[in-house]
Amino acid sequence: MPLLEVEDLRHAYEDRRVVDGVSFALDHGAIGCLLGPSGGGKTTVLRCIAGFEAVQHGAIRLNGTTVSAPGTLVAPEARRIGMVFQDYALFPHLTVADNIGFGLHRLARAEREARIAALAELVHLSSELRQYPHEISGGQQQRVALARALAPRPELLLLDEPFSNLDVELRERLSLELREIIKASGATAVLVTHDQQEAFAIADFVGILHDGRIQQWDTAYNLYHRPANRFVADFVGQGVFLPARPLEGGKLEIELGTLQGVSADGKPLEVLLRPDDVVHDDAAPTQAEVVHKAFRGAEILYTLRLASGRKVLALVPSHHNHALGERIGIRLDVDHVVAFRPEGS
Repeated sequence: MPLLEVEDLRHAYEDRRVVDGVSFALDHGAIGCLLGPSGGGKTTVLRCIAGFEAVQHGAIRLNGTTVSAPGTLVAPEARRIGMVFQDYALFPHLTVADNIGFGLHRLARAEREARIAALAELVHLSSELRQYPHEISGGQQQRVALARALAPRPELLLLDEPFSNLDVELRERLSLELREIIKASGATAVLVTHDQQEAFAIADFVGILHDGRIQQWDTAYNLYHRPANRFVADFVGQGVFLPARPLEGGKLEIELGTLQGVSADGKPLEVLLRPDDVVHDDAAPTQAEVVHKAFRGAEILYTLRLASGRKVLALVPSHHNHALGERIGIRLDVDHVVAFRPEGS
């Protein structure tokens, strides 16, 4: 039985529907993520799971027990849910230790202190327990908030854009730490974010939420290589669409060559090419002009103009440092053929 089940959830504010039939399930110990652009309904789903919003349609179940449905609303404090907010909501007048132990007032002193010490070690804050929030870094504050949410041993942990106040470099490092901490604690978690790298670094399963609906609930690998629709293909990662002409035998002909593996019915299609589908090869007969380059350390992301004027992306090892306007050889190396109808068709 899944720990969390969300079934056909719908929610509106006045006459504006922000959640429109969201369904997903999460097993014990798994980390799920709702990923999507701002205004897509992510935080509203999280608030419904937490019990802060009444459910207008559908149901939310924890361990098989309905906690939200029309006419049913189990109070947030009775759901055994921990929550980490965007601004961490730490108490400035309390030490790190007292912030972590805030929800443990019912425990005996010795048991409370042991739990605080164990969590401080888990989040690597054992030496900061006597300090106050303003005396520690933003990343450390985030870990205090996480430890406080985990302290009462919740069945489910909810995280609402937990890294939104941190710089990019710190976000990347802490996202890996966060996954390790959640897994080590044994908690089940749902994360909300608009940052793809954050979602893919932390979550086991990611739901792409757009216009109030989950477009695809899947692993990061499948979202990137096997998108369910054009929105997911466009939203996840980088890439461009090239027009394709269906041929016999399920083949597709595009400007850069012929691809195999798509069932075609003779109607026009567009093929998604990721940067890793286009390989720099000096010996290749097809050449393209470098029109933009983005240095990424070990790699350079090139934007290349084809003979037709259309552009593709290529991710190339950075020792191949080509100048703008230079023409380089390229070839296709496509393992997953992704094709959709042209927009508006």
